[in-house]
Amino acid sequence: MSSAPTVPGLSPLTRWLVLLVAAIGFLFDTYELLMFPVIGAQALAELLKVPPTDNLVREWIGRMLWIAALAGGIFGLLGGFLIDVLGRKKVMIGSILVYSLSPVAAAYSTELWHLVLFRCTTFIGVCVELIAAVTWLAELFPDKKQREVAIGWTLACASLGGIFVTMVFQAIVGYMAQHPDSGPWLPLPSHAAWRYMLLTGLVPGALILILMPFVPESGVWKAKKLAGTLKRPRFGELFSPQLRRTTFVTTLLSACGYAAAFGALQLTPSQMVPGLPVIEQVKKEAPEKVKAATEKVKSTKEGTDERKAADRELASAKNSVKNATDAKRGDIQLWQELGGLTGRILFAILLLYVASRTLIRIFLLPGVILFPLAYLVLYQGDYTVFAIAIFFCGLMTVAQFSYVSEYLPKVFPVHLRGTGSGFATNVGGRMLGTMAAILNTEILAPMFFPGEGPEKNPIRVAQAAAIIGATVYAVALALSFLLPPALEEETPSK
Repeated sequence: MSSAPTVPGLSPLTRWLVLLVAAIGFLFDTYELLMFPVIGAQALAELLKVPPTDNLVREWIGRMLWIAALAGGIFGLLGGFLIDVLGRKKVMIGSILVYSLSPVAAAYSTELWHLVLFRCTTFIGVCVELIAAVTWLAELFPDKKQREVAIGWTLACASLGGIFVTMVFQAIVGYMAQHPDSGPWLPLPSHAAWRYMLLTGLVPGALILILMPFVPESGVWKAKKLAGTLKRPRFGELFSPQLRRTTFVTTLLSACGYAAAFGALQLTPSQMVPGLPVIEQVKKEAPEKVKAATEKVKSTKEGTDERKAADRELASAKNSVKNATDAKRGDIQLWQELGGLTGRILFAILLLYVASRTLIRIFLLPGVILFPLAYLVLYQGDYTVFAIAIFFCGLMTVAQFSYVSEYLPKVFPVHLRGTGSGFATNVGGRMLGTMAAILNTEILAPMFFPGEGPEKNPIRVAQAAAIIGATVYAVALALSFLLPPALEEETPSK
């Protein structure tokens, strides 16, 4: 984007600050949400006191993905209403504070319910902030092309959050693997990578709160509020004859996107990575490495530098499977997020040239084929080929999220933009779509390889992901033909 779109009443500096605040907000929305897929297995294994491949971990991964999203959906729906009543900017500030402080509290979890509670409050903050920020941007940039540029490119920054969370986690895990005797670094309940990762969630609150005093409230909302012409939002209006079709179609379309993400993509790092052939190879080689390292320890004198080096080698050998699994979790997450970033950018470009209801089909058609291909066939093959497939699965799914976020403010009137967008995203996406996580881990996955042990859990989850992905992409494709056209533009009163 070469220059900020021109907006009546806003100085060039303010326009850039608005875009910066939105970009940072979207980036850290994703950063906070995608912490759990990379830390979930380790955190749950520690708190449940079982191995990461245990059935309890598999079940609680799915439960937590859905419980947190359900909480986010319920309170996000309330947040959408508050956005229309209190204003876009105020609600943004409050929601960012909630999702910045919650991961820090989660880092001090000593029982499972602590982690569940603070994961829920993190999700609540993110759900509310996303709706508030998109609505705010849509109204600060009333011109259609300007709005599309502003929303399309700032939403692209959301995928940077996924890349950042992966890089930060990989850096923490890599440092701990190379320096096994370096901790504890802070007074946490345990010296664990997942706890340090959660502490980084405090960053967005500080950045945003510094900038928020310098950006304005939505002009169209504020003008109507001051003039006394802003209608009070009512949930019942969403089901009036004029908006009923809009509400149902956008809600179901949002549900399909979240089902693909939660029923397949977000389970890939936490649940499927341990079953990859490349990890199976590490498991086969681990006993010999431990044996060789043990012999080296025995051959050195205690207290010498050689013994210290041998002890480190033995510790590394004993943790080789865990370290390799953690590294591949981060790596596959990175592939997925690079795909998501590409999808956001591609969406922002195509938005300027392709008709709205045609654009979504460009991303839906390939997904019907690619999801079952990736999780049924490529998962058990070459790692790089599977990672590339995950890149494209991420691209198509995240592009759907951008589409829905950009589309929703155009089809609801000003006094219902927060409420309508909140309903579609939170009821459809967070409450219904995220149920795919439990559908996968607790209903579909156990149907595969009955009678066999937990070592089959990764491939069970992968096969369930193939069914979910193909199904929801096919449903979303059908829904795309029912999408209503945009409403007429509303501009601020002068």
